[in-house]
Amino acid sequence: MRIGILGTGGMADALGAQWIRAGHEVLFGGRDLGRAEALARRWGGGFGTLREAAGSGTDAVLVALPWMAAVEVARQLPLYGRVLIDCTNPVGDGFRLLTLGGPTAAERLAAAGPGAHVVKAFNLCHEDVWRLTPPVFDGRPLGVPLSGDDAEALAVVGQLVRDLGCEPFAAGELEQGAGLLEATAALLIRLWVGEGVDAQSIAPPRELAGPRAPGALSRPS
Repeated sequence: MRIGILGTGGMADALGAQWIRAGHEVLFGGRDLGRAEALARRWGGGFGTLREAAGSGTDAVLVALPWMAAVEVARQLPLYGRVLIDCTNPVGDGFRLLTLGGPTAAERLAAAGPGAHVVKAFNLCHEDVWRLTPPVFDGRPLGVPLSGDDAEALAVVGQLVRDLGCEPFAAGELEQGAGLLEATAALLIRLWVGEGVDAQSIAPPRELAGPRAPGALSRPS
């Protein structure tokens, strides 16, 4: 695939490097072309402006910017028909979810880029997790929940998840699923960073988690 990346920070670096290793063509885009070029030289990808990274011919565009900046950038780019991967987390001081009671960050991104197919993904883990090759823990591949409304976009992102050695799972449509993922990220960050506890300990084994609704853990096709 041809993947454009908006941003030159840690998530852009980690995911971009892994997708290049998997054989994809990656173009790093940023306001600072020097930083975009540095990433391209480090991993063997291309670089350009944000507009070029979101340009025609891309199979997917990763939005690896602070969430408010991502919304503003989306208003300025031609994103109609693009598969837009939103890995942002609207978490502020005190680990507060900044979009509580209003549209999620993913919904705001979708509204800013009319016609884009937004998929919420990759927001539950620190960038260092995505640098692991592959992210497998105790013999179990990392699960990556995906939330979106377009089946084809979910399939594209699901393949990119598998290319990291991870397992994609459906997390519902954007209206509900993205909010659950963003709230989960805020909770996990608070527990891991703020409280210094093992956040994984809050989840019981699946067989003790209660009745499973039909299709609740179905995978994106």
